[in-house]
Parts: sequence; C-alpha cells; structure tokens
Amino acid sequence: MSGHVDTLVIGGGPAGLTTAYTLAKAGFDVTVLEADPRQVGGISRTVEHDGFLFDIGGHRFFSKQKEVVDLWNEILPDDFIERPRLSRIFYKGKFYAYPLRALEALKNLGIVESAACVLSYGMARLKPIAAPKTFHEWVRNQFGERLFSIFFKTYTEKVWGMSCDDISADWASQRIKGLDLATAIRDGLARSLGWKSAPKNGEVVKTLIESFRYPRKGPGMMWDEAARKIRGFGGHVLMDRQVDGLAFDRARQIWTVSALRSNGTRETFTARHVVSSMPLRELADSISPKPLSLFQARALKYRDFLTVALIARTDKDFPDNWVYIHDPSVQVGRVQNFRSWSPEMIPEPGYTCLGLEYFCFEGDGLWTMPDEELVALAKREIGHIGLIAPADVVDAAIVRQPKAYPVYDDSYRDHVDAIRRDFERSYPTLHPVGRNGMHKYNNQDHAMMTGMLTARNIMAGERLYDVWGVNEDAEYSEAGSEGASASLGGLRMVPRKVA
Repeated sequence: MSGHVDTLVIGGGPAGLTTAYTLAKAGFDVTVLEADPRQVGGISRTVEHDGFLFDIGGHRFFSKQKEVVDLWNEILPDDFIERPRLSRIFYKGKFYAYPLRALEALKNLGIVESAACVLSYGMARLKPIAAPKTFHEWVRNQFGERLFSIFFKTYTEKVWGMSCDDISADWASQRIKGLDLATAIRDGLARSLGWKSAPKNGEVVKTLIESFRYPRKGPGMMWDEAARKIRGFGGHVLMDRQVDGLAFDRARQIWTVSALRSNGTRETFTARHVVSSMPLRELADSISPKPLSLFQARALKYRDFLTVALIARTDKDFPDNWVYIHDPSVQVGRVQNFRSWSPEMIPEPGYTCLGLEYFCFEGDGLWTMPDEELVALAKREIGHIGLIAPADVVDAAIVRQPKAYPVYDDSYRDHVDAIRRDFERSYPTLHPVGRNGMHKYNNQDHAMMTGMLTARNIMAGERLYDVWGVNEDAEYSEAGSEGASASLGGLRMVPRKVA
C-alpha cells in the first residue's frame, strides 16, 4: 500500500497510537506505519508463549491526568482490574519492602547501620550539594551518601551500564521527585504500624501509591483495541513497515516517506504531517535534506534490555509485582511476577512465571548470549535469590527489547535542545512524540499526552500546545491521585502559541 495521507504516524506504540486515535476519531485522515510484523504497542505490548503472557517492563495504569484516564476507559471500558502495588528490594540476601517499612528496614540493616544511614542523611541535609548535576549528587542530597550506596548505586548502574556520576540528575528528579528519606520514614512508619499516612499538601508521591489498574491480559490489550478502533474510524494501521527515509519538500511542505517490508518490497507515502515516535537518533539519520543537528542526534545513546521468562511448576507464590535486585552478586536487575500483575497472565493452576530483566547494550555479551545460556544464567540467579527452585523450571522464553531507555548522560539535554530547535525551524510539520521520539524517559501516560497534544496541534493547524513541556512539570510527573486533574492547566499545557 502506498499513497497520500494527511498525517503519517511512524510507530504503533502508546504515543503514536494515541495520536492516530485522536485524529481518526475526529475524522482526520491518518495512517500508522509499525515496523513489527505482528504486534502494536511497542514496549507496552504483551508477548505470548504457549498461553503464558509477558509484560515487557511492567506497566502500571496510573495517571494524575484525567484526559489520559478517560482515554483508557474509552478504549478499554470493560477489561481493567484493580491490582495491589507491591514491590521489594533484594539486597545482601534480605528482602526490603519498597516503599520502605521503617521497622523492617531497621531490623534488616541493624541498629548500627541504620543509625549510620540517618547520620549520613543529616549531614547531607546540613551540607547539600548546590545545584546537583549528577544522579549521585541528587540522591545524596535526598537520602545521604550511605543510603545512596545501599539502595541506589548498584541497581542504577545495572540499569544504565554507567557510573552514577555520569548520569544526569534529570533522571532522578523525574523518577523519584518528591521522595526523600524523611518522607520515606514517615510513610514507612505509618505502613509498619498499619496507619494510613496523610498525603503532604493533599498529594500522594507517585512512588508510594498502593494500587493501580491493569488490563486483565496485559497492556497489549489496550493497544490492540486502539488499533482496531483506529481502523473502525477509517484510519489505517499498517504492520511490517520499517521507515528508512523521509524527504521534505520545503516549497510544497510535503513529506515523502519510504518504508521497507520484511519481504524486501518498498512502499512510498506522501503526507502533510509526519508524527514520529521512532528513536530521535534514527529519525535524524533518515531525513533529507540532512538536519543541521545531525551530529547532536548521533551522540544520543540508548540502553537495551532483555527478559528471560521462567515458567515453573510450583505452588510457591509471593505477592510482589516485581522485585528490584540491588545485590551486586547477580547480574539480573529486576524480577517480574506476572501472576501478581494479573492472574490471567498464567493459563494453568500450579504454575508460575517470573520475568528476569537484564539490562544491556545491543550487541554486548548479554545481548548476544545464546538463549540456552541465558536460561541457565537466569535459573542460577533465581535460585540464588530464592524466589523459586531452578529444578521447578519447565520452560522459558526470551524477549529482547532494543532501545528500551533513552540514556540521560551529562550531555543529552544540550543535544536534545539543539535537535528540537533545528527541527522546529527546518521541518515545521514534523512532530516527535513519545519516549524514544523525544528522547525522554517518560511513563506510558506521559507518552500518551504527547500524542494527544500533537493531534490537537495538527487539528488546529498550528502549535497551540508545547508538547515538549509534558513530563517537565514535577507535580504531574511524580505526584497526585489518579485522574485528579480536571484540565490540562495543572500540566502547564494551557493553549499558547509556540515560537
């Protein structure tokens, strides 16, 4: 299929499908090109293996933004279940509830170590690092040096494959904004004693939420249904289309986009608007004429990961959605318990399925390790952690996910700012959206907001909304109760002209 379309959307993940859904529902001409030959959803898809369902990374359906919650309900009105939010940290052979329970943490760490942590926190508060630039400096200010080394350093360096001194403070301020040791102790004491802690200023730190909604058969349900409804509105969602070229005719303000299929055939589309959720680095390399910011785009980095799903015949169960592995003696970074996301992810009683997540770079030793060696590694490490016995594992599946996380190194912000300015000046009808499309480590609901606002800009015929402002409002990013905001004003997304 080739032809002309008003809006062409590259990528069928949450951002791209939200853009297409919003446009198609309003009667606009839209086509989505998705590289995967079978599944939409991107990293939010659900993978199936012999009836067992896997969530790639874990996706809690929780948002402060009412527009996002309303859209979830509109697309998937009858398939949400309410799930308890339970997580633990595994460190030096012991499990710690996360968020921390003060009495449990005191018992596990011991009085001497706990006192040292509190003293270290006090010193950090007395002498904070002014304008922290790195993840290490930011967390040290919020929790103290000793707690940083116990509960942040090892796991974070597993995730990113780099020193905490080379990771931007932006990542910490987005992911754990609003939480420090005093907040954790106050909330942890309340949890330990069975009390409900009162939200500070009427808000709930997102890291501390106790429940969330979840599609009963995984997040892929949402995006499969979104694609179906886009087609029902008259839009197109085309699979197995790997976009590899975008040519912009400045005189006519028309894009020509080429896509390669797995059978070697090539299709060409023309469009007035292009919405792109493909990685920003690859987008810049695919555009002609070449952008002035090409070298900044080529400097952007990504972190990849793979999941080894172990299927075991066992009655042993535990309530966690996932367990964060801070122990440096194993390579696994996090363990998902798919039954605790939804019992319908496990098709048979008497079985369990755990997803061991390994963070890596595409092409490195872990990424290229043969599947049988990865399964053997995962079985050894799950036995060391003690969640299930390796002998109970009867089957396994492996999912490799490239470009799962845009890397927040010390230079990424300058690069992204330069690319943004260049694109807005040179390609006024090009609209980056989503996590990789904007090189922002955002959540599913943030990605959806970028798509929703981009669709509104296209429908209006001008950039009324600053899409790049999504996820920069700390109050929205990390605090609040689900659907609490009744308008976009709390997100600083009130209509305004963008220069």
